[in-house]
Amino acid sequence: MQLEAITWQRMAERLAGHLDERGAAPGQQAGQQAGQQTGQQAGPEAGQEAGQPAWQRVGIDGAPAAGTGVLAGELADALRLRGRSVLVVPAGGFLRPASLRFEFGREDVDSYLGGWYDTAALWREVFGPTDPGGTGRVLPDLWDPATDRATRSPYAELPPDGVVIVHGPLLLGHWFPFDLSVHVRLSPGALARRTEESARWTLPAFERYEAETDPASLADAVVRADDPRHPAWTGIRAG
Repeated sequence: MQLEAITWQRMAERLAGHLDERGAAPGQQAGQQAGQQTGQQAGPEAGQEAGQPAWQRVGIDGAPAAGTGVLAGELADALRLRGRSVLVVPAGGFLRPASLRFEFGREDVDSYLGGWYDTAALWREVFGPTDPGGTGRVLPDLWDPATDRATRSPYAELPPDGVVIVHGPLLLGHWFPFDLSVHVRLSPGALARRTEESARWTLPAFERYEAETDPASLADAVVRADDPRHPAWTGIRAG
């Protein structure tokens, strides 16, 4: 894997330019296919009309220690400078209730991998509304893990050329219809050093995620962020 040294800001500018050039057609097709698989409808309902620019969905995947919110924020700024409307959606806002997350204990690796994040809610509240024919009404978060209660956040109304940036862990491998996906990778040593002591039990989960999902092979771009001051990346892969 060949890597190029780059700053977070320059990386965000390159990603924003790619989104502008690409348009949303590939994501529309993926959204239709994924929606059919999950029983969602993507017909010409209220919202986007034929010929209008479509919403775009970006996924920035990485362990909490990788700081995916940094790149998400830089990309949002770069897109807004280009006149695009942007909504940043942290995956941490779509955790399931504690009674479900901790059903098999507070440090159960299997539960963390498959049961902590409410992927059905992400489909319903984020990806469904931004499918072709959707409403563009996106819920920015659903559950507050600190209070273990619904956030009751208002819906955001995205114009048809708006961009949703979803960031957080374990995003790839769910068939989410991202128009552009980035995997922020840490070496095992860097991941261990930068993971808080209380969360070190999740390290085997990320080891399994790398082995079973291989997010680096699924992402359109891979970032190596062992030293967050000096990231390097593959660039955006062709196709």
